[in-house]
Amino acid sequence: MATVVALLMSGGRPAAQVRAEDFVAAWARNDYAAMYAELTAADRRARPLRKFTAAHRRAAATATIVSLRPGEPGTPRDGVVSVPMTVVTRVFGPVRAMLRLPFVGEGDAARIDWSEHLTFPGVGPGERLERHMRMPRRADILARDGTPLARGPDRTSALGTVASAIVGVLGPAPAERVVRLRALGYPADAPVGITGLERVFDERLAGRPGGVLRAGGRTLGSSLPRPAPAVRTSIDLAVQRAAVEAKGDKAGGVAAVRPRTGEILALSGIAFSGLQPPGSTFKVITLTGVLQAGLASPDSTYPVQTSTTIEGVDIENANGESCGGSLRASFAHSCNSVFAPLGAELGAERLVKAAEAFGFNMDLGIPGAATSTIPPASDIGDDLAVAASAIGQGRVQATALQMALVAATIAGHGRRPRLTLERTSRSRRTRTVDPGTTRIVARYMEAVVKEGTGKRAQIAGVRVAGKTGTAELRSTSQPDCIPSPEVPACPPAPPDDPTDTDAWFAAYAPAHASRIAVGVLLIGAGAGGDTAAPVAKQVLLAGLKSTRRRGR
Repeated sequence: MATVVALLMSGGRPAAQVRAEDFVAAWARNDYAAMYAELTAADRRARPLRKFTAAHRRAAATATIVSLRPGEPGTPRDGVVSVPMTVVTRVFGPVRAMLRLPFVGEGDAARIDWSEHLTFPGVGPGERLERHMRMPRRADILARDGTPLARGPDRTSALGTVASAIVGVLGPAPAERVVRLRALGYPADAPVGITGLERVFDERLAGRPGGVLRAGGRTLGSSLPRPAPAVRTSIDLAVQRAAVEAKGDKAGGVAAVRPRTGEILALSGIAFSGLQPPGSTFKVITLTGVLQAGLASPDSTYPVQTSTTIEGVDIENANGESCGGSLRASFAHSCNSVFAPLGAELGAERLVKAAEAFGFNMDLGIPGAATSTIPPASDIGDDLAVAASAIGQGRVQATALQMALVAATIAGHGRRPRLTLERTSRSRRTRTVDPGTTRIVARYMEAVVKEGTGKRAQIAGVRVAGKTGTAELRSTSQPDCIPSPEVPACPPAPPDDPTDTDAWFAAYAPAHASRIAVGVLLIGAGAGGDTAAPVAKQVLLAGLKSTRRRGR
């Protein structure tokens, strides 16, 4: 096809020059639709917008483009408008080259005769943009005191399981991260952080890749790999060791948090990835919502009974215990017969709002961490479903890290800390619950440990605040078995079968000036007060000793 120079003028300049200017300006702002509009009708018929966009994005990822700075287009010459371009890349630095745009048509009818080599300046017809990359040495991961948790190509540590429980593993890039990692310059076969700290700090640990960007055998840009400095984390070795040893070989997870700064001091097992119904630890949230709504007060009293009936279904206290009386006693002894009706009275909307104040339905900002959830108010269902949610059953799901955050929020007088795995002394907290409410909840959490279901978390000479949880699994894990007026109960577990329940404990200490908050989940391990509370005690002790040594 003969190429005809656009002869007509637009604003004193050839129309092709103006169109070239519009094309590169749209490119600089990533407006692919506007770029596409400057192509010939034949090009648009042959290649839909999505393919045109995909071609440009592939080139951008290959070259690790950060931004483009187009210069002033030249006047058309032999049907081509040349535009000087500076392409700022993440890996190869600035690449300066000429983009040569061929035009077809005259005057206002002039359009760009586009080909795929035009996705990067300096690439000629028939040439292909390609790169050859190398990764630097991966940076070390350090505990808060500078002790190596993972170092060298083998990612080893003298700490053994204390480190391996938190460090995580490297592996091929997961499908959902391939596009981003390619845009950062990672070679296709580069191992990346899949779990644990390797995943959380992956891009910082990887450093900056180096390599050569080529087209048609010509080098357009190059750089050397640049290793990153070691990453010092918030992990406290004494607390981490206690979390690993206390959990032992039991399924579940343990998380420890510093309430003032949000620093994560320890993680073991599935502490931030495993979702389970939180059971009665969720009553911390329900109590908070009930107090804020004015539905109960420290003067409130309730019948002493073994169960309650909602929507024609009996909801029993654990082990058929008879409890009630004051609000404090009902919380300390974890009375479903009190908190299920209170939850139903609070209602789905206010219950969800209370949960979200503690971080439910929210990305915690830790890569790889699961989001703890409560369904939208409109999806929870009737009073029975709301009541079940209020005692941590139904479709409520939480991680041990989330429940440590709940405890840390109460410890912080209603200020929810922003969680971090990086060592810091800065306090980053958001007021989400009024301090008057949290003072009452805090006193009642102390009562749980002093006189209620959490006695096994008592520490001599230290005021501990906590909440037990014992979440039934069979009725919450089987979607075909949901208690209702028609199906008042799911098939019972064998008598005294501890595997039917998850054991939970959320706590902080000291109660008057907390230095550590803990969340414990043990899957299929019986009652929270029996099995999870002693685990939390060990971790709390380690945290108190450690923070005392380093002056908090």
